Order: sequence, then C-alpha cells, then structure tokens
Amino acid sequence: MSDSDSLSLTYSPISETLAEESTPEKTVEFTVQFWGVRGSIPTPGADTVRYGGNTACVEILAGGKRLIFDGGTGLRILGKHLLHQRAAVNAHIFFTHTHWDRIQGFPFFIPAFTEGNCFHIYGAAAANGASIKQCLTDQMLRPNFFTPLQEMRSELKFFNISAGSIIPIDDIVVETISLNRSTSALGYRISWQGHSVVYATDTDHCLNTKDQNLLYLAHKADLLIYDGSYHDAGEEDTDLAPWRVGAEIAKNADVRQLIMFHHSPAHDDDSLDHIEMEIQTKFSNARLAREGMILQIH
Repeated sequence: MSDSDSLSLTYSPISETLAEESTPEKTVEFTVQFWGVRGSIPTPGADTVRYGGNTACVEILAGGKRLIFDGGTGLRILGKHLLHQRAAVNAHIFFTHTHWDRIQGFPFFIPAFTEGNCFHIYGAAAANGASIKQCLTDQMLRPNFFTPLQEMRSELKFFNISAGSIIPIDDIVVETISLNRSTSALGYRISWQGHSVVYATDTDHCLNTKDQNLLYLAHKADLLIYDGSYHDAGEEDTDLAPWRVGAEIAKNADVRQLIMFHHSPAHDDDSLDHIEMEIQTKFSNARLAREGMILQIH
C-alpha cells in the first residue's frame, strides 16, 4: 500500500448547526475528526477561519467505539454535534495533560450534563500530584466557574493512568508514553485491526529526534498527529523548529501520514499555509490540521 492509499481525507468546516450523525455502533470504520486544533488560547477571527480557532480536541471512531483526545474548546462543538444522536452517548476521553488549552472545553460539554450518557475519563497525575478528576473538578469551582462538576448528570468514570499504561477497549488497544516531563504530558497510540493512529501533541522538541520511546510509539503508524506548527520566536529557521523535528520523526518512524497540530495563536491562516508548504518539502505526505478535517484510515 502506498502512502497516498493509506488514508483518505475529507474537509467540512465545523459550523454551529450540524447534521445528525450515525451512531458509532452503526459503523466499522476507523476515522479521525479534528474539532479543535489550536494551542494555548482560542483564536476566533477573520484571519483564522480556514484552520480554525478552537483549542485541542480530536475524536476517533473505531470498532464502534468513540474515543476523544483532549477537551479544549473544540469539545464544546463536538458536544453540540453529539446532541443529534438518538442513542445515549458513550465515549472514552483521554487527556494528554491538564494545561488550560486541553481542559477548558470540558465545563461546556453538554452531553456530560445529560443523564443516561456515560464517559470514561483517563489522565495522568499533574505535576503537583492532582488526579485528572481533581484537575477537572478544580476548574469548575467558584470563582472560576459557576457550575460544579457534581452537576454533571451523566455517569463519569475516572481512571488514573501513567506512562506505560496499556488500555484495552474491546478490540482497540491504547498505549501510552511520557512525552514531556515538564508538563507530565502523555502520548497515545490507538490500534485497531492492524491500523494505528498516534497522538503526540505536547512534545519536547529538543529531544524528540532521539526519543526512542516516541519512535517506538509512532513506528509504522498510519497517522502521526504531532504538535509541529507551534514554535517560539527565533525557532522558525533552526533545526529545532518543531515542524522540522516532526518531519524527521515521521521519516525515522516510517509513518504513512503526518498531521501537524496545536497551532500557535500567533499564526493566522496565511502563516499556516506557508508552514504547511515548508513541511511538505521535508515530508510530502504531511498536512496541517484544520477544524472539520476527517481522515478515514483503511
């Protein structure tokens, strides 16, 4: 199978009014959809329309199961989408870490307030030792928020995980590694029926070209989602520019397709167009994530 044959892509900009979806139990496809692609802070505006301004949230449907990675403001939009389901919502939500851009959509996730829905929530302890449940609870306490987590009427099941955890969900396997010691961030590999997606989106770019754990996690993945378009001033033209590191990881790990994610709030659509063209000079089967982008993994 060639790189171009391994994935197909469609792009539908996310709007506030969304058509009814089929429930995951009715499909056997392996799909990835991007609901939020920014880092740090939401960036709505005329100059971010094409790539989107919501913070990190990625949905994966595989084997009739729904897996959600991170709960930035894109999770609110996904929640509106799920309201159109006839059946109760049952999903597994994985957090890489608890920086604000990864959790700030959770208090606005309407399905979590609906009785009959069920969410399995996974995350590692924060640097201060707080569990994922503690971090999500604290965010919703006054004076930060007006509705406590205890008002969520869905069934919430919390699981404390760590680097090296392996989580089976029927015939899906989710593996974890440590990506960044300074943020306690986890990376995930989702495997189903011989195919795999890797979500590695808060990495230490100074170490990653030599990071054997990440190379192992990403080895021969159908898709690597990597935080390669967020960089600090002065990094753009250096070997440490995150997109250069991401392209090198993709080549060394023999990844089929690379999607750069976690866009800087400083980058407008035109800037991201330029970054995408640069990335493709180093790894041809690479794209930048856009809200509404759907990848079908075959």
